[in-house]
Amino acid sequence: MKNIKFKKYQHLERFGNTEVNGIENGNCYIFDKIDGTNSSVWYDEEDGCIKVGSRKRELTLDKDNAGFYAYILEQENIKAFFNDNNNKNKILYGEFLVKHTIKDYRDDVWNKFYVFDVIEVEDTSIKYLHYEEYKELLESYNIEYIPCNKIIENGNIESFTKELENVTYLMKNGCIGEGIVIKNYDFINRYGRIVWAKIVRNEFKEKHKKNIGTLEVKIDTSIEKEIVNIFCTEEFIRKEFSKIEEWNSKKIPELFGRVYYEFIKEETYNFVKKFKNPKIDFKILNQRIINKIKEVLRYIF
Repeated sequence: MKNIKFKKYQHLERFGNTEVNGIENGNCYIFDKIDGTNSSVWYDEEDGCIKVGSRKRELTLDKDNAGFYAYILEQENIKAFFNDNNNKNKILYGEFLVKHTIKDYRDDVWNKFYVFDVIEVEDTSIKYLHYEEYKELLESYNIEYIPCNKIIENGNIESFTKELENVTYLMKNGCIGEGIVIKNYDFINRYGRIVWAKIVRNEFKEKHKKNIGTLEVKIDTSIEKEIVNIFCTEEFIRKEFSKIEEWNSKKIPELFGRVYYEFIKEETYNFVKKFKNPKIDFKILNQRIINKIKEVLRYIF
């Protein structure tokens, strides 16, 4: 068996993007999307120990991520899982629930690891375990995982968005979470990749505000402002902010650059498609994004 090293988790694509065209055809498993920090756990055969990662890198005790490495070292059920030779080729992906944008989770669920995917690594290939398969496996070790809310066959935007009001896993009574993740285990996109889709509640409301009855008076109707209002969401900004380690005010230019770079990389096709190849002044767009960052993260300026 090939020794496993850090593997970055896939990027969840917004439902409707070309990356996930066709994911709705077949059985779609609907999961709550929780607002923690993306984390992974695996066994390193070469070093003979459990390793952990954040979204982008392997962690150490000196360079931990919100205390996740220290937490994993205390989890006897995780140790037992990887002590089984049948599991040494697996990676656990999940959310370590620490406070980001959403603060309405129950008091007893913070600072815990919730698995949302398990993969097997064989040579150069990986296999995503089906929910029914990893559910049973994780339960046998008493490892927490995000449960499937519903299975929708041949869904559409209407059937999926109905589930946005059922995002209550780990939430306080009466509160609703971040959004949903859509998995179709038989789906491979046009580029030959396995990829999941997401719908985030705040983004959906912004994009469809006329349909859900929210009215907004626009003082500035420029195309750049429209793009930022719809696509540069609070969730997106906070996600990029959370990736900057050991924050201080000297890193403000890094924050501006990171958000703009990731925004252009992830959203250009989406806003070009929505506004039908608009003429865009990217200097103005950059300034609009900076203004939005200052609005969302006003407490750091």
